[in-house]
Amino acid sequence: MSKKSPQLRFKGFTDDWEERKLSDLFIKGGSGGTPKSTNKAFYDGDIPFLGISDITKSNGFINNTEKHISSDGLNSSAAWIVSKGAISLAMYASVGKLAILNIDAATSQAFYNMIFDDYDLRDLVYQRLNKANELSEWNKLISTGTQSNLNADKVKNFQMYLPKNHDEIKLISTFFKQIDNTITLHQRKLDLLKEQKKGYLQKMFPKNGAKVPELRFAGFADDWEERKLGDYIIQYSEKTKQNNQYPVFTSSRNGLFFQKDYYKGNQIASEDNTGYNIVPRGYFTYRHMSDDLVFKFNINDLADYGIVSTLYPVFTTNEQLDSKYLQYQLNEGSEFRRFSLLQKQGGSRTYMYLNKLQNMILTIPKLEEQQKIGSFFKQLDDTIALHQRKLDLLKEQKKGFLQKMFV
Repeated sequence: MSKKSPQLRFKGFTDDWEERKLSDLFIKGGSGGTPKSTNKAFYDGDIPFLGISDITKSNGFINNTEKHISSDGLNSSAAWIVSKGAISLAMYASVGKLAILNIDAATSQAFYNMIFDDYDLRDLVYQRLNKANELSEWNKLISTGTQSNLNADKVKNFQMYLPKNHDEIKLISTFFKQIDNTITLHQRKLDLLKEQKKGYLQKMFPKNGAKVPELRFAGFADDWEERKLGDYIIQYSEKTKQNNQYPVFTSSRNGLFFQKDYYKGNQIASEDNTGYNIVPRGYFTYRHMSDDLVFKFNINDLADYGIVSTLYPVFTTNEQLDSKYLQYQLNEGSEFRRFSLLQKQGGSRTYMYLNKLQNMILTIPKLEEQQKIGSFFKQLDDTIALHQRKLDLLKEQKKGFLQKMFV
């Protein structure tokens, strides 16, 4: 295999690829500009205005923007209307992040915009620049100062190898477009599931002051009752008696993980973790420290036993309170957030210790209804996790193809 041809190719193509400068591939390019933010009249129009936040949350395509500018705003600055179909590449902040515009839009000077007359070539360049972003190829070109950034000349002079044969360009572009479409479809499914869960959480727990939720399973009609949480939870204080007695967990704001998985193969626990808190399966760890009032309750469903730092108290529930139900009510419901706002301690980093948590009054149903609610949300979370794994796998597969199908 020549150094000028990729590792993986479609059948029938053997020619070396040729090195091209990015500026030779598009018909028009340039950065944008920003109207004065102090002039409100410049921002009361209907011209979409692309910002860094738009591109960081996009899935590779821009269909709308947070901000809009007026014609006066456009004419007062270096901004210009970048036509639908162009590639916009971030030169500041999220350096190297890019997207295809699905709308006509103006952009700030934080972007370099490229208009193509050949969409097959555009799609191939888009994927090659995605590879550059994935592999941090822009890093060696970044100017460092108060803010890391690229400039237009460095973008225009970026070199890449591309096929000479347009048929090969078209095949590769189409191949990656199909992968992107599949990724977008899975992302939409995942987003929809998350929105559905959010809706169920709002409807399946009573609103402030109410005795029953808006949505219930058939067969349940009794009012929910106020109960002191401390009457239903049991603190667990068993600790390890030897080093690495059980796997080490990280109790994060996103859930409970094996620490080596969370830190990509590393374990950051103390070299000697004797004296760590033991977490049996089905028991809670409680993150009682937070920078933004996210005190998180994580259940061990990873192993029969694990261990966490003594910073995280461990507790379980008695037979009158379903642990899965409690996990969703505390983590997702509004009652706990209202309580934590009143009871928190500290300044920029806030604390709410377990002894205060035990004084919380919760509105809860009878055990059978708790179990149904807990089981329902567990199944929904399992479905969300399955779709997330599929999406992550697709993205990893695409990354592999990007590495093997480009020089």
